[in-house]
Amino acid sequence: MTNGHVDIIERGKHLFEKIIVAILVNAEKSPLFSTEERVEIVRETFRGQPNVEVDTFDGLLVDYVERRNAHVIVRGLRALSDFETEFQMALMNRRLSPNVETVFMMPAEQYTYISSRIIKEVFSLGGQVRGLVPEIVVTRLQEKKKGKSNVS
Repeated sequence: MTNGHVDIIERGKHLFEKIIVAILVNAEKSPLFSTEERVEIVRETFRGQPNVEVDTFDGLLVDYVERRNAHVIVRGLRALSDFETEFQMALMNRRLSPNVETVFMMPAEQYTYISSRIIKEVFSLGGQVRGLVPEIVVTRLQEKKKGKSNVS
């Protein structure tokens, strides 16, 4: 989770009664943090905010949205490069479930260049990511790095 994600969620919670941060469980990917760790990070970041819920799902997002009786998918767009992929997904989601709308939001300007991939790369090479991710992410990244150095 980056501060760009936080920005979209913070602004989205003022537009909608409830925001569900739905984390995909994807066995084909090997993210830095496990699904459980990602859930903990998001819950910690939004602790005390009752209109932000964290959940996991697998399969199609539109199926999950319908199971939750929701009607809107909020997606962040950082740059034109995000738009093409997000546009294709939104159109496919509309075809699969015409009752579900996709709303695109742009993060605050200072977060438009941040991606999880870049954060992982910068951190792994010894760069500073504080201010680009929630403090809990910085802590968890440092714990992971220490765990790897203890094993070596």
